[in-house]
Amino acid sequence: MENSLNGGTTHSMTILVSVGVLVLIAIGLFACTATKKQMSGTVAEVQARELAFSQSMQDRDLEAFRTFISPEAIFFNGNESLKGQAKIVAEWAAFFEGPTAPFSWKPDVVELLESGNLALSSGPVLSPAGEEVGRFNSIWRLDPDGVWRVVFDKGS
Repeated sequence: MENSLNGGTTHSMTILVSVGVLVLIAIGLFACTATKKQMSGTVAEVQARELAFSQSMQDRDLEAFRTFISPEAIFFNGNESLKGQAKIVAEWAAFFEGPTAPFSWKPDVVELLESGNLALSSGPVLSPAGEEVGRFNSIWRLDPDGVWRVVFDKGS
């Protein structure tokens, strides 16, 4: 009788272990799917921030433009660098003069690090007539306050 009880216990343990393994696999698949959804949502956030950043120039709103730039950002003007939000905004203020923006931009590539706190956006820079005159490359960082801001920007 004792052998049949032990055999039943072994069989029950095998079933429990098998069910446990299946539950762990299901949790892993769910977590993987949730992470991919979260990352794609974050890519969409960065893309939306880039579009809003560009819109600030179209709206001729220098103060809105400022809010997209990290205080410690570096923007490149050719091989020269502009360091810090205040200097960048002061240099870019000329682009906000007049009723029409001298150029616009829009992302056609947004890539996100797996960590989810640094992203690259890149795309065409367009003349007022809509002709491509260059490309921009921006590095966005998710700051501790939960807002994406540009930390590096370089056009070509």
